[in-house]
Amino acid sequence: MNPPAMRNVSRVPVRRALRAIRAQALMELRLLVRSGESLIITFGIPLGLLGFFSQVDVLPTGGVPAVDFLVPGALAIAVVATGMVAVPIQTAFERKYGVLKRLGSTPLPAAGFLAAKALAVAALVAVQSLLVLALAIGVLGWRPEGGAAVVPLGIAVGAVAATSLGLLIAGALRAETTLALTNALFLVLLMISGVAFDVAVLPASVAGIGQLLPLGALVRVLRTGLDGGGFDAVAFGVLGVTAVAAIAAASRWFRWEP
Repeated sequence: MNPPAMRNVSRVPVRRALRAIRAQALMELRLLVRSGESLIITFGIPLGLLGFFSQVDVLPTGGVPAVDFLVPGALAIAVVATGMVAVPIQTAFERKYGVLKRLGSTPLPAAGFLAAKALAVAALVAVQSLLVLALAIGVLGWRPEGGAAVVPLGIAVGAVAATSLGLLIAGALRAETTLALTNALFLVLLMISGVAFDVAVLPASVAGIGQLLPLGALVRVLRTGLDGGGFDAVAFGVLGVTAVAAIAAASRWFRWEP
């Protein structure tokens, strides 16, 4: 990422930069939730999947009670829906219409813009997670068996990995391509990552691929954590490697101008 017009953060007074970051973060958050399509993806799908399929026993869950199986999946879907669908679509159209370019003439530095994106994602993911847990615990009678430390860490690492991939796509491809690609990828991930049904019903090769992708790795982390507080080092490693690789790639190929 090399926006030549944007100011270096060291040249902007810290207090002024923080005000600009806070204002931009609030704007980014409003943009993420202002459209019905975005709300359906970020809230409707995870909450709807959990609420409906925990009561209608039609999905293969490997002998695990449906609500126990679906809570980690709903949390993982919420994270990936935000980071790999809502954020890249919003960012891609900001780039298309010159919003990112015009930010270069404002007090907001490039690093501050990315910090504002991160704060908006963190706030949205936190609300999503709380709503999923509120539905599971308050309505469906679910009780976690562990994961107080592992699950927040997993959600944080998963959000970094998903958002970094999303920004890579948004910064390298046209807005229309980003819109189509992110939605298509999201649908594929839902099918092969074990979020809604046991991957044992899939061909072994497809299931194996799904577990190496961000959504599959994240749901493994969350499921292991909630099932007694275990730590899936391999799945965490997948998320970590994905995050580092996506950040490096985005730094190289993200374009700030249309």
